[in-house]
Amino acid sequence: MTLSEFQESITAGIPETLPTPKPYDTTINHAPKRKDILTPEQKELALANALRYFDPKHHETLAPEFAEELRKYGRIYMYRFRPEYEMYARPIDHYPARSRQAAAIMLMIQNNLDKAVAQHPHELITYGGNGAVFQNWAQYRLTMKYLSQMTDNQTLVMYSGHPLGLFPSHPDAPRVVVTNGMVIPNYSKPDDWERLNAMGVSQYGQMTAGSYMYIGPQGIVHGTTITVMNAARKRYKEGQTDARGMLFISSGLGGMSGAQPKAGNISQVVSVVAEINPKAAEKRHAQGWVDELLYSLDELVARVKGAVAAKEVVSLAYVGNVVDLWERLAEENIAVDLGSDQTSLHNPWAGGYYPVGYSYEESNRMMAEEPERFRAAVQESLRRQVAAINKLTARGMYFFDYGNAFLLESSRAGADIMAEDGITFRYPSYVQDIMGPMFFDYGFGPFRWVCTSGKPEDLEATDHIAADVLREIAKSAPKDIVGQLEDNIHWIVEAGKNRLVVGSQARILYADCQGRMKIAEAFNRAIASGEISAPIVLGRDHHDVSGTDSPYRETSNIYDGSNLTADMAVHNVIGDSFRGATWVSIHNGGGVGWGEVINGGFGMVIDGSDDSARHIREMLLWDVNNGIARRSWARNKGAIDAIRRQMEVTPELQVTLPNFADENLIKKSLQ
Repeated sequence: MTLSEFQESITAGIPETLPTPKPYDTTINHAPKRKDILTPEQKELALANALRYFDPKHHETLAPEFAEELRKYGRIYMYRFRPEYEMYARPIDHYPARSRQAAAIMLMIQNNLDKAVAQHPHELITYGGNGAVFQNWAQYRLTMKYLSQMTDNQTLVMYSGHPLGLFPSHPDAPRVVVTNGMVIPNYSKPDDWERLNAMGVSQYGQMTAGSYMYIGPQGIVHGTTITVMNAARKRYKEGQTDARGMLFISSGLGGMSGAQPKAGNISQVVSVVAEINPKAAEKRHAQGWVDELLYSLDELVARVKGAVAAKEVVSLAYVGNVVDLWERLAEENIAVDLGSDQTSLHNPWAGGYYPVGYSYEESNRMMAEEPERFRAAVQESLRRQVAAINKLTARGMYFFDYGNAFLLESSRAGADIMAEDGITFRYPSYVQDIMGPMFFDYGFGPFRWVCTSGKPEDLEATDHIAADVLREIAKSAPKDIVGQLEDNIHWIVEAGKNRLVVGSQARILYADCQGRMKIAEAFNRAIASGEISAPIVLGRDHHDVSGTDSPYRETSNIYDGSNLTADMAVHNVIGDSFRGATWVSIHNGGGVGWGEVINGGFGMVIDGSDDSARHIREMLLWDVNNGIARRSWARNKGAIDAIRRQMEVTPELQVTLPNFADENLIKKSLQ
């Protein structure tokens, strides 16, 4: 397809003439069939909802076709309308647009749907089993058309994948406002998502899937590396200076979990990650994200023993069920140093977790046709997995929950996962032990950027700029953040060598407020001078200091009782929207599950202009310090120190700080 044909297809939106039906591509990793949950009346509504995108003259053809999709897949994806062109992030100048900002958003959307990036690209799912960019291909086509038409005096409103329309606004307003899954709280159970999504009225946007900010597995590899490195340091013996010879066990290679083997290599451990889906494992191996695939536990165990003894730095994928792996390790008394899990247990009944004792294909059939039997099998599997993990932790393994709802769903399954008090879990969340007190409380989080030129040399230039900025900051940094800065400098210096790019020319770097602002300002100057050839998109994961309220993950180290509130995430997205964000998003669900978390994010296009410099100053300060302020009010010491330092350099910032009460006085007063 030529560039002009591609541009014409974008601007056409939903075509006047029906495209030819597409064959079901068996080479692509597809979403499992969803369970049949709608009543007959709701199925009629789902079909009517789908047909409203099309001229009635096409309904006679499309109605039976969409009805068959609903029967066969449990959703109406409108496969016929999947574009003919290849889906990937093109250079910004290739997009037909009246607004440069809108062109950048089109680039980000296409990256989220790139088959090299997305978990189920033809079902418009980027990661996590159900993290959707859109619900169907009509929504994609209409959204891209609106983006091609809009000016900098308009805002596109996105309603769980549906483009509600273009509304008059102004250049400082967001070009796009996104919501995903924002349902009434009483209707926020997993089956409510199944029902509302099947009817075509809501979707699970995960975090960066529905907000157009996913950058492939690199998006989580830095955070995973930080977590594994610091988890390993907890297990260092006296005199030990690196993690060579340590064994790390986990699961999941499908979406974000695909970062684990790369993080293991960067952390210098021997890592074994189990993956039940052969296509997912083979995809990560082909991309260079995992070193070796093993299909036999006998071969795997022998390989692990040799690798640990030789202190190799190697990542191994076991193509099979993780419960079989855990039980074999426990049975053979193999010393495991670090353990975790990254199955998509926020989505346990619809493809996020596969029970032991069943093939991948049988599990997919059972989850759609026998959902109650599947549920029972998943819960029995979790009980067995936890039992094996408990044996290994009793022998010295450090196990941590990686924010995928493993502890939560294991407890609901009746597994032996609770602490002696019967209230808390016996294992920590990685945010409780590592990410929260060491990073989030000080404002460090997953800052990221995308070079819209698509040129590797632009990305390389940004790496050098970011490293120089961090080195300068480190010269006068307080002692409590020197370690974080040193790890980040090492990360960015080695980033090119680690072959992290999948999809767009993007990079992630854990930075605090000062680091983010100074790096962004340096990028803006480099664009203005021509050192960088095109605009840059700034953003972050929602999994950050301020963006997410999630009691089992991002806010699990909030102990004043407010971990169940969601004011911070809502404040954050509202504040970003009037301080210069190019687009903003707020979601229900993400990471730990629908109804368990509220999270939001932003994208900001910087182009070397004075306006971009102003937006950087105004928005990034708020985006980070909103969360530090909330964490300091929860009496987190690191956050109190961080917000005091920020107030010293920002006279306009005045934050309410907590006083500390004497614990003995409190107990005495309540007697």
